[in-house]
Amino acid sequence: MSELFRAEALEHLFPDGTIGLDHVSLAIDEGELILVAGKNGAGKSLLLRHFIGLSKPNAGTIYYRGEPIASQIPLIRREVGYVFQDTEAQIFGQTVEEDLAFGPANLGIQGKELEGAVRSALRDAHLEGMSERRPLTLSGGEKRRLAIAGVLAMKPRCVILDEPFANLDFPSVQEIIEVLKTLRSEGKTLILLTHEIEKVFSLASRLVILDRGKIVFDAPPSLAKKEDFLQSGLVCPYRECYPWQID
Repeated sequence: MSELFRAEALEHLFPDGTIGLDHVSLAIDEGELILVAGKNGAGKSLLLRHFIGLSKPNAGTIYYRGEPIASQIPLIRREVGYVFQDTEAQIFGQTVEEDLAFGPANLGIQGKELEGAVRSALRDAHLEGMSERRPLTLSGGEKRRLAIAGVLAMKPRCVILDEPFANLDFPSVQEIIEVLKTLRSEGKTLILLTHEIEKVFSLASRLVILDRGKIVFDAPPSLAKKEDFLQSGLVCPYRECYPWQID
């Protein structure tokens, strides 16, 4: 696998002096499904904003495909899709199909290639048959999948999802998980930022836990111990953590 992102000794200070990221070093390879976990305020979203050039560090260096990020922003815009927690802010079209065509059209994709990109995004996000629906009529889970589809229509190699399960009911969570399985089977690099690790723990190839701006765990999920979760304010995904629920 080739390396996609690398952060070296990344530091971020907020204007009031609060530490947002504390000497973070992290590499992400293509094809990974990496789960970046931590309670609210741990630094998950801040870290990935640095990775795509939306924030600048006070110290440290970020690389994309081996080159400093400053020279790679146009490539990142083409190859990396970011699904924000606020999906409403990513929906622009009057219909689902119009919304999905918005991004690739802005990249200069036209004609049959544009039609194909829209069809592919509908399929991968499990939105077939909804192309004429108005986004306002969609459920919360369907809007989240539409936001994912809008990113997929631009054919990214990597997709970052910020709190993809936030405010969703159980059926909607299951729908998002099925979409993630589809994307993983296609070999896309997936980076999930969430504190709800129990929902997607079994899918991840790697788990990174942030706590107060520091990486406190970085390994395959199977190597994580009960204490790794509880000490960082996370829900433990193991049944052994809840013996009263075991038959």
